[in-house]
This record gives sequence, C-alpha cells and structure tokens, in this order.
Amino acid sequence: MLIEAFLQYLEFEKNYSKHTIQAYKTDLIAFKDFCIVEFDQEELAEIHYNQIRTWIVSLINSGVSNRSVNRKISSLKSFYKFLQKIEEVTINPLSSHKALKTQKKFQTPFDQNEIEEVLKLIKGDSDFVSVRNRLIVEILYSTGIRRIELINIKEKDIDFRKKAIKVLGKRNKERYVTILPSVCKTLEEYLELKKAYEKEDIEELLITEKGVKIYETLVYRIINLYFSRVSTKVKKSPHILRHAFATHLLNNGASLNSVKELLGHSSLASTQVYTHSSLEQIKKVYNKAHPREST
Repeated sequence: MLIEAFLQYLEFEKNYSKHTIQAYKTDLIAFKDFCIVEFDQEELAEIHYNQIRTWIVSLINSGVSNRSVNRKISSLKSFYKFLQKIEEVTINPLSSHKALKTQKKFQTPFDQNEIEEVLKLIKGDSDFVSVRNRLIVEILYSTGIRRIELINIKEKDIDFRKKAIKVLGKRNKERYVTILPSVCKTLEEYLELKKAYEKEDIEELLITEKGVKIYETLVYRIINLYFSRVSTKVKKSPHILRHAFATHLLNNGASLNSVKELLGHSSLASTQVYTHSSLEQIKKVYNKAHPREST
C-alpha cells in the first residue's frame, strides 16, 4: 500500500515524529476516501490535479480554513514527491499548485513584567508539585525549548558542570541548551523532592505525583494556570513562552542566527517570525530617541 510505504519512509528515513506521521496519515486517508466516494478511484498514483482541485474546493466549502487546507495540500505534495522518488508516478500533480492566501497570525508574547510576576508567584512554595511547576516555567523561559522537548528530557541529559541540557528536537536532532544558575538551583531542589515519587523504570526528568512521565496537556495547563493570573493575553501556552524567550533575546541584542540555534530551527526563515516584536520595540526606541521626534 502506497500510503503505508510513505509513512514508513517518513519514520525510518526522514525521522519524523509520531505526531507528524499521524497528521500525514490522517490527511492522506481523508483524501483517499474522498477520491473513492467522488470518483470511484482508489489508486492514488492515478489521480490528476483536477480531482485534487475538486477536493480543495470541497474543503473550502465545508468551512476548512485556508491555513488548514494548505497543510493538507502540503501532506499530499510530499506524498506525491515520494511516489516520484519510487517511480510510481512520473509527474507530481501538485508541482504547479500555489498555496492559498492566508492571514499571517502574530501571537503576542508575554512581556518581561509578566514573566517576572509569574516567577514571583511560584517562588515561595516548596512542595513537590510547586517546585516541579516552577522548574517547568523556568526551563521553558530560560531555554525556549518546545513542550514536547521538555517532557522528553531525561535526568541523564542534564550536565550540571556545563550548565546545559541535551534536547532531542524535531527529526531526532540533538542540541544542547544552556541553563541559568538559578535554574540549576531549582533543578537540584526538584531532584531531591522527586526521590519520594519516582518509579524505578522512569528515566524522564519531569514526572507527575503518580511517578509517571508528565504529558503535553499537563504542561499546557500549568503554563495557562500561572499566566492567567498575570496576563490578559488571549493565548497563554508553552509556545507563547517560547515566543517570549526568542523575542526578549532579540530585544536585548542577540543575533538572529544565535536565536535560531537556541530554538533548534533548521533555517532562519522559521526564526524570523519572532522578529516582529523586536521590530516593534526598536520602533518605540527610535521614535522616543530620534531628535526629530521632539520637533
């Protein structure tokens, strides 16, 4: 089956995450089901662009956003590139397709005052859950790592001597992120408390009170809980904390290339989304400092 072969290619040759592979699978199966119902055609290698266009129109008519349609098309385009690679098709039917126009979403990061307020909120309590939650906030903000990278950190990945953590990023790419002395201190406090909760077979750094590895929704709830107390921003998620990390570094003079490496991006194009806030900050400084402003 071509879809299955493609998914194995993504897993074993491209080293994509299970989450990403599942997203591709969902898109491709939905497209195949559409082709069977609409065209009585099950062989995806024989599909042409007009049929794909009919599918795109049906998605739009059913209320799917342009951004989501583009993501589904991207899955399909990758699939047909794979079919070209294994010589199942000679031409990618999506080779000339242009992505639908979308509005660029800008997510406002937490400002430095909001970060400081949250850190004050979680500083006092010394029970296991409070210290763990404080550690989660401190690691996310001081390193800018992704939520999935955070929950997969193992104790052995921490190097106290170098003040660094080894992180497994997208496509299984490893990188080291630096941690502040204050985070090291919280880490030591947490590891001491963790001994009363951890199970023998648990390698992961961050665990629940039941002694099992923490999960993505829990991390989201923790960030949302604390930042809801200090921020009126619509979105309060681990990604916004990552956004704040990058923006604050750029505002304070870090180079785009340095931030790219810290975030684990493969290209500068991915990092440039974080320059929006820093440019706004630069404009404020410029407008305030330029001699013509007072005339």
